Amino acid sequence: MQRDQLADFLRRRREAIRPAEVGIAAGPRRRTAGLRREEVALLAGMSVDYVVRLETGWRSC
Repeated sequence: MQRDQLADFLRRRREAIRPAEVGIAAGPRRRTAGLRREEVALLAGMSVDYVVRLETGWRSC
């Protein structure tokens, strides 16, 4: 799998999963219906920076 394909897959999955599906309360000020990157990082046990790098194709690594 290429980096761009992985980044696209991760973004689409994050956007498709609703907070309630993973036990997170959907607050009143959500910009997106899907999970925030911070929430994905918390659930996965990794840093937000790493999630961002994966989702952007980590060109700078």
